[in-house]
Amino acid sequence: MSIPQGRPRSATPLAALCALLLCLFSLQFVASPPSRAAATATDHQAEDATISQGSVATNHTGYTGAGFVDYANVSGSYVQFTVDAASAGSSSLAFRYANGTTTDRPMDISVNGTVVASNVSFPATGGWDTWATKTVNVSLNAGTDTVRATAVTANGGPNLDKLTAGSAPAVTPGMAVAPYEYLGWGSPQDPTQVMAATGVQWFTLAFILSDGTCNPAWDGSRPLTGGSDQSKINAIRAAGGDVMVSVGGWSGAKLGEKCTSASALAGAYQKVIDAYGLKALDIDIENTEWASATVRQRVIDALKIVKANNAGLKTVITFGTTSSGPDSTGADMIKRGAASGLANDVWCIMPFDFGGGTTNMGTLTVQAMEGLKAQVKSAYGYSDSVTYAHIGLSSMNGTTDDAGELVRVSDFQTMLAYAQQHHIGRLTYWSVNRDRPCGAGSDGDSCSGVTQQPYDYLKVLAQYAG
Repeated sequence: MSIPQGRPRSATPLAALCALLLCLFSLQFVASPPSRAAATATDHQAEDATISQGSVATNHTGYTGAGFVDYANVSGSYVQFTVDAASAGSSSLAFRYANGTTTDRPMDISVNGTVVASNVSFPATGGWDTWATKTVNVSLNAGTDTVRATAVTANGGPNLDKLTAGSAPAVTPGMAVAPYEYLGWGSPQDPTQVMAATGVQWFTLAFILSDGTCNPAWDGSRPLTGGSDQSKINAIRAAGGDVMVSVGGWSGAKLGEKCTSASALAGAYQKVIDAYGLKALDIDIENTEWASATVRQRVIDALKIVKANNAGLKTVITFGTTSSGPDSTGADMIKRGAASGLANDVWCIMPFDFGGGTTNMGTLTVQAMEGLKAQVKSAYGYSDSVTYAHIGLSSMNGTTDDAGELVRVSDFQTMLAYAQQHHIGRLTYWSVNRDRPCGAGSDGDSCSGVTQQPYDYLKVLAQYAG
């Protein structure tokens, strides 16, 4: 079996592949209805819930019922609510709380015994009589659900007044949630059917490579126009969607190496932009391209040229990471971008293949993102909010290339909560091809390796509204 050129990382014994991600800058997303869990918002008073290592108190003002819950200053203290959902689907959980300290009091949010959002921040509110609301979007089952808010530090949780459960805001996922699909491999699904099943409107199509010269082609061989790839793009657009194109990947001949000057590389990028009238371009820089400081600088300089020549074009630079953030090569790339004056829209990491067979991928992804945030903020001098809008992540669903490493749907829910909290520029994954269960004889490149329903992972990402 021949290995397609430019494949990203995925679970296969045939080759190391690279999972691409793509991240997009701070676009606002318009509405499209996901399934709803509740028709109206319903209040659930904390003092009426099940309380462990906490007590009902009334010694502060502003609470809404007969009191509030004062968490004990201990990790593991919790309040558990019973929530009735009219139907299965997405629901918002709004926790009304007060934190009169100067220290964050994060909590894990669990639904029916499974943590769906870990280390959710409950920051200081300015006083114990000053109340704020923290909202988390989750999936509920039809009927009775249990929702638990558990303190995760020795400080305990905040004072908790009530939980309001209701329908999650309807969103149409835009550029920031454009999932990767490889049309030349991995038994690709019909993109228009994916749109109908999940509500996504954008795709990231992989990969553009060199045809052996400084000239772009799909997988290094298929033409930009007139072929099956263009037909799929036309169908997506006819259905009301759009695409961005990813250049690079792990395997194959790379434009960054075959084009020996920044102007020549910019010209190759421009051919791709012009072929489809692109609004966004993803550069997935890996392997030998990534290892070369000369090529990294060439990519940065080429992107400066295409951004100058294409008003409004969004650019994403996607690369690997450690569990604590970009390594020295990643840090160098970010610093080069800042020093060169590249106004890159999103610096996007691929937070997986960490080694060691970990399954705590939601928490490790948040940790890696905070490392990326620190590096981008330091290099560019952005404020916190602007920095978050310039960073993104693309995970890998199910089993990854590392033995024992597993990314669960609950990990995606943790990533979603982080994205919603900080309004990051990109939240996506590799890949649509893999977002389904494996059947007899299935290749790991075309399924997740875990028990799931089709598009379980993408349906979580599709809740992201920027």
